[in-house]
Amino acid sequence: MEFALDAQQRDFAASIDAALGAADLPGAVRAWSAGDVAPGLKVWEQLANLGVTALIVPEKFDGLDASPVDLVVALERLGYWCVPGPVTESIAVAPVLLSEDDRAAAMAAGELIVSVALPPEVPRAVNADTAGLVLLAGAEDVNEAQLGDRHESVDPSRALYDVTATGQTWQADVARAYDFGVLATAAQLVGAAEALLAGSVEYAKQRSQFGRVIGSYQAIKHKLADVHIAVELARPLVHGAAVTLEPRDISAAKVAAGEAGLLAARSALQTHGAIGFTQEHDLSLLLLRVQALRTAWGTPEAHRRRVLEAL
Repeated sequence: MEFALDAQQRDFAASIDAALGAADLPGAVRAWSAGDVAPGLKVWEQLANLGVTALIVPEKFDGLDASPVDLVVALERLGYWCVPGPVTESIAVAPVLLSEDDRAAAMAAGELIVSVALPPEVPRAVNADTAGLVLLAGAEDVNEAQLGDRHESVDPSRALYDVTATGQTWQADVARAYDFGVLATAAQLVGAAEALLAGSVEYAKQRSQFGRVIGSYQAIKHKLADVHIAVELARPLVHGAAVTLEPRDISAAKVAAGEAGLLAARSALQTHGAIGFTQEHDLSLLLLRVQALRTAWGTPEAHRRRVLEAL
């Protein structure tokens, strides 16, 4: 398969980078972790203005009805900038579960943020306390849900909540919603891995040891080259899965993106040293995000199993 982004998709990604690059995302993530979601919600307003929250909302609800490829292009950039909140759930999953619901218009406009639990793969709803609507999906149906106990995540900005069904039940394509959740999470992992690599390369150009910048040492060069290869192998798998929407391809993309993210995180920590994992360093935010996303929307083992069962 020959695949390349068109000019419009590249421009869309660039516009997201320009907007998020001008915002203080590390500050917003730290504030969100501390319970102050206001800075993060301002970021979500920017995303709404760019059309990100409307990407796969149907046109009849003022959405863009964009392709899954457009979705992963956007979500990759959100992963790069470590956007806080239920990104996968509200932008990729809820539009599928609410495809015939008038509330989709509020999602498209950025006025409604939604979190989702989809047991057993997604047993808890992330950031459900900051969402205007929480959904609990079964095998083929969906309910509104109310919050239960709170659980901490490895990423402090991603608090998890038990939820129980309440209110009316409606039918939805839950299997498709799950696959969109996996795909969106994989895209964010690719973006986060790219950000970790970029930060490591920049640091390796600045830090000196034994009178030489560490980026001049072959061990560092090879380590970062391996990360670059892993990211560049994972990205086309994610884009290709967005084209085919085959569950096997989506799971393979999630595994590859998770492995790229893990390798990027390890290499970034080794390149920076212990300073990279201190709370004061922005690198720590991406390290924790990658750890959380690797097991979100299905563990690597679960997705490897799905690939094997499809062969």
